[in-house]
Amino acid sequence: MQLPFSPPIRARILCLALGTIGGFVFQLLHLPLPWMMGAMTFTTIAAVSGIRIALMPRLRMIFITVLGTMLGSAFTPEIVDHLQFWAISFLWLCLYVIVTTYVVRLYYVRVAGYDPVTAYFSAAPGGLSEMIMAGSAFGGDEARISLAHGARILVAVFVLSFGYRWFGGYAPPNGGLIANAAPIGWYDMLWLAGAAIAGFFGARLLRLPAYALVGPMVLSAGLHVFGVTASKPPGELVAVAQIVVGSMIGARFTGLPLKLVLRGILLAVGATALLLLAAAAFGFAVEMTAEMPFGSALLAFAPGGLAEMSLIALALGVDAAYVSSHHVVRIFMIVVAAPLVFRLLGNKR
Repeated sequence: MQLPFSPPIRARILCLALGTIGGFVFQLLHLPLPWMMGAMTFTTIAAVSGIRIALMPRLRMIFITVLGTMLGSAFTPEIVDHLQFWAISFLWLCLYVIVTTYVVRLYYVRVAGYDPVTAYFSAAPGGLSEMIMAGSAFGGDEARISLAHGARILVAVFVLSFGYRWFGGYAPPNGGLIANAAPIGWYDMLWLAGAAIAGFFGARLLRLPAYALVGPMVLSAGLHVFGVTASKPPGELVAVAQIVVGSMIGARFTGLPLKLVLRGILLAVGATALLLLAAAAFGFAVEMTAEMPFGSALLAFAPGGLAEMSLIALALGVDAAYVSSHHVVRIFMIVVAAPLVFRLLGNKR
């Protein structure tokens, strides 16, 4: 029986349906980060099997805004006392970005055989869409850059979710739902909704990278730091956001040849291993010099997407404010510096 919708709409509905089913299955199996992991797994299998599912950028944008508001609630007045240690950690992050971009670029050139442009923008640990656009503008292979970042996020989410659960002893509270520390009244809901809407449009107007998440997070953080509200978006809403974000990861592989996807994932395993080893090394350095827990530092330096790593931090009870702040700074650094550095290197060459 066919759904009475046009093929593009059917593909979007099927994507969400598979993601929801995957989330429930992973939840029943008590697997880590079930709603995002299950959605990601089921939609990835569907995409590489040739089943037509489709991305929903606007829906993802809406729930990324919800996630940004949720992340802002992790900023409390006590964070001010730790800013001096965060500053040290940000310095380590700058060095991490430089080292890993150089090493992973060599990996993609020598192991994968990518041309220098494609290798550079595949290696730079920035936002997926920003690196695709920049790499394409400089003549890189858009499909391979997209696959490199998409597969890296896929591998990183799997490795970190299971690693933190099985080896780190982190367990998702409330079945993977995010508990609310304070009751939500209409007053609080209006403040949070205002932060989400104003943050989204304000950040987009300013052309900030990852504006759908960064804008709401900044305004929500301000509300929580100054004590205007202590509430968070409902945990059920954040669970739906996990399903949407996970489904969109899998849907990115739709339409790509199976051989290309499998090779991209295999290459991503090697690249992610290099990045995680570097993240662990820098995580120990942060623990020694900035008095931050290794578990938080590793996730802050981990080579995943901003939304995905932030969701892992939220679901596992890791310091979400610290983790998300580092990923925001990393994306800002890469989006601003990567094209400039590449142009400089190109001129020298």
